[in-house]
Amino acid sequence: MNTNYEWPLWQHTELICGIDEAGRGPLAGPVVAAAALFPRWFKPDDTLLELLDDSKKLTARERNELVPAIKNAALSWSVASVEHNIIDSINILQATMLAMNNAIALLPCVPDLLLVDGNRFSTKLSIPYNTIIKGDSKVFSIAAASVLAKTHRDEIMVLYGSKFPLYGFERHAGYATKAHVEAIRQHGRCPIHRVSFKLRQLGEKP
Repeated sequence: MNTNYEWPLWQHTELICGIDEAGRGPLAGPVVAAAALFPRWFKPDDTLLELLDDSKKLTARERNELVPAIKNAALSWSVASVEHNIIDSINILQATMLAMNNAIALLPCVPDLLLVDGNRFSTKLSIPYNTIIKGDSKVFSIAAASVLAKTHRDEIMVLYGSKFPLYGFERHAGYATKAHVEAIRQHGRCPIHRVSFKLRQLGEKP
């Protein structure tokens, strides 16, 4: 992946920030958002950065190898999470928007433009933004944010796997795998499950 999407924007904009999230779909744990801001006219010359892509297309090993390269190359970056109880309280869409806005607020500088993965974004910040469908496979800064968000959330879920060993969070990160659903069937939900996410396999109604 290269920075061709950002190059035309840099002609009129100094600080462009990519935004992406991880963890909208799982049954447990937080939703995590990351922001990644690169220097103007940035051209990746590191071999690992040349391999950067949508985090879902990369192996866990590739993502983990990319993290230090992304952090070293970025002008600034940040990660923010919104926990399961807040997700249940305000719904997953609003929780995702909150995580994204929190990630932006954690940056040490204010971006001039936000490039956000997907087709929906809301903010009270007075920063222009573009939403880009499949942006994590098209836009360098969004792909970088995608990797930071995914790896950070995976680390959280590994820790939860140790705390709640009956559910295998370290293997499926809270997604509705067959083994995860069966664990819920046998043991019920644990404290980090999103109770607002209902399972048809268990006869639950939304």
